[in-house]
Amino acid sequence: MSPFLAEIIGTAFIIALGDGVVANVVLNQSKGNQGGWIVITMGWAMAVFVGVFCAGQYSGAHLNPAVTIALAVKGSFSWTLVPAYIAAQMLGAMLGALLVWLCYKKHFDATTDAASKLGVFCTIPAIRTPGYNFLTEFIATLVFILAVFYITKPATGIGSLDALPVAFVVLAIGLSLGGPTGYAINPARDLGPRIMHAILPISGKGSSDWAYAWIPIAGPVAGAVAAALIYNAFLAS
Repeated sequence: MSPFLAEIIGTAFIIALGDGVVANVVLNQSKGNQGGWIVITMGWAMAVFVGVFCAGQYSGAHLNPAVTIALAVKGSFSWTLVPAYIAAQMLGAMLGALLVWLCYKKHFDATTDAASKLGVFCTIPAIRTPGYNFLTEFIATLVFILAVFYITKPATGIGSLDALPVAFVVLAIGLSLGGPTGYAINPARDLGPRIMHAILPISGKGSSDWAYAWIPIAGPVAGAVAAALIYNAFLAS
């Protein structure tokens, strides 16, 4: 499997299972309805485990533009490969969101709250304060990337052998830092499904909230760059 295809498939797995657990918890008449935040954070952690484990041996399992950019800034991944990796991650995220919509089509129909429908696809801040929302995504991604740098052994990615500890990092971030913004920590995870929310024929879906969409892109990218610079300047050994 080519790295490009691996990034598509791995990211699609993350979004299908991650957005899928959100759909299970928030959409009406689902068997997991009102399962709560613990279910969502566990589901997302296992989604990352599956995606990383499946793609790791083929692409390094970036599955996240923030990871790809951080590795390039760190100097362990070629900048010439960055656009292709990010394109694959976006395609995978859109594909995963499409699969969730197909699985939960009748539950989207049965749900009247537009915010719940949007929340299946992308992040929504608990308290909308752009500066603090950006800072939260920045800090959460900074923690994520630094942890990944110390956990993983492969020079150009995460790798399948480190899938489980990386999943635990995602779980810890979700439980500890995820409350304010829903912890995107991955621009493709938010933007790809948000695009699908905008184009899919979801009844009563309301706005895709493009005014907020820059924060789960810019915050993680800035946090990833900062993490790589900090690592190179002070922590690399």
